Amino acid sequence: MLSWSASTHRKSASTGEGTMKKISNFRRGFTLVELILYMSILSVLLSVLSAIFAMAVDVQLESQSTSAVEQDKNFILARLSYDMLRASAINIPVALGGQINNFQIVIGGVNYTYSLDADNLVLTNDLGTGRLNSYDSSISNLLIKRLGNPGKIEETLKISFTITSKTQRVGVGPESRSFETTLSLRRK
Repeated sequence: MLSWSASTHRKSASTGEGTMKKISNFRRGFTLVELILYMSILSVLLSVLSAIFAMAVDVQLESQSTSAVEQDKNFILARLSYDMLRASAINIPVALGGQINNFQIVIGGVNYTYSLDADNLVLTNDLGTGRLNSYDSSISNLLIKRLGNPGKIEETLKISFTITSKTQRVGVGPESRSFETTLSLRRK
C-alpha cells in the first residue's frame, strides 16, 4: 500500500510539474511582436493627445488675446464717455478740425489730459498720472480731431486709437483692432 500511494503521488507530481512548466513558459515575458504592437499603440495615443493639447493652448492664446483687446476697449471707451459727460470745456485741441495725439478737458475746474506715453494711454490730472490700458495690451495711433461749430454750441471730439494685444497668437500674431468714437460735451 505504501508503494501504491507513493507511485500515485509520483505520477500526480510529475503531471503537476509538466503543467507548471507549461504555465511558467507562458509567463516568462512578452514577445517582440507584442512589445512593438504596444509601443506603436502608445505612440499613436501620445501623438493624438499632444495634438489635442497643442490645439487647446492655441485656443487659450487666441482667447487671451481677444479678451485683452475687448476689455481694454470697453474700459477706455466707457472712461472717455464718462469724463466727457462730466466735462465743462475742451482745452486741447484748440482749433476746430485740428488733429493731434492728445486732448485736455476740464472737469470741476481740474484739467484732465489724455495722451500716449510709450504704448500706454495715460490720464493726467492734479492727482497724478494713471494708465488706462492693461499690461496685456498696447495703444497706438491715438488721433483726436475737434469737431463742432463756430459758436461753440456743440463741442465734440472724434477719437480714434488702435489696441494691440501683447499675447502672440500662434501663426497669426497679436490681436489688433482700431476703434473710433465721437463724444460731445453735455449741453447746458
